[in-house]
Amino acid sequence: MPSVEELFCSVDDFCQVFEYQWQSQLLSHNLQVRKRKRSLCLSEVMTILIGFHQSYYRNFKSYYLEKVQIQWQGHFPRLASYNRFVEWIPDTLIPLCGYLRSCFGTCTGISFMDSTCLKVCWAGNPPSSHNRRINQHKVFKDIAARGKTSVDWFFGLKLHLVINDKGELLNFQVTPGNIDDRKPVPDLLQHLFGKVFADKGYISQKMFEELMNSVGVQVVTKLKRNMKQRLMSLNDRLLLRKRAVVETVIDQLKNISQIEHSRHRSPVNCFVNILCGLIAYCHQPKKPGIAMEHNLLCSA
Repeated sequence: MPSVEELFCSVDDFCQVFEYQWQSQLLSHNLQVRKRKRSLCLSEVMTILIGFHQSYYRNFKSYYLEKVQIQWQGHFPRLASYNRFVEWIPDTLIPLCGYLRSCFGTCTGISFMDSTCLKVCWAGNPPSSHNRRINQHKVFKDIAARGKTSVDWFFGLKLHLVINDKGELLNFQVTPGNIDDRKPVPDLLQHLFGKVFADKGYISQKMFEELMNSVGVQVVTKLKRNMKQRLMSLNDRLLLRKRAVVETVIDQLKNISQIEHSRHRSPVNCFVNILCGLIAYCHQPKKPGIAMEHNLLCSA
């Protein structure tokens, strides 16, 4: 992981360009609005938020009180109280979206696509208590929805990801839990090229033809048992076996970058948490990838 100085320099370089352009586009740009200067600048707040997902802390309050206010006091001499800092978190949503875009990798022509659930209401113990708590859940009312994975039902959101063969993030989208995996695919693959490997849940002949004609992207999946057999190149078969690399990325996002938990008190802070987790993953020096020279046949 990069040090706090390296992370801050990267974030601050982005904020110096983005913040002026962002403020000039706001509707209240030419109005006289009182704006009290904060003790921490935008890049410092973003650095602290991203640093939480690079640490081993599982609770943000403990991270802020123990690591930031004690160990990082020299890096941030004008730290605010924890309550004041939490009030600043929603203001970082738009800058984090822009900064994450700048952290995306480059398309190599071979990509992998998958989705995962982000539960906002845990099943509890016993699991039957899950259904009782859904109707009482108020934070994500009209935002989250019931969805189904290959394992079980859940209540929450869905994170759709596209990565390249190096494990770098190419695009993402967050939808309610009841959205079909195939619906956000045209937006996810809009600026990509080559082949995208996915699971059987993305099978749709109509969508495959539209993507090939409009974007020039070929989606490759395995066949269902009731489908007719079709010819597939050996390289495509070999790469389909390596599709688990995107599931490894999802596992790291959930267990290392901590993009999923059920303690959110506002939807905005939830999305900030997801964005910071994705940014923290993009800054990982070593990502799960595929050694293409060992997994493809050399053409004669």
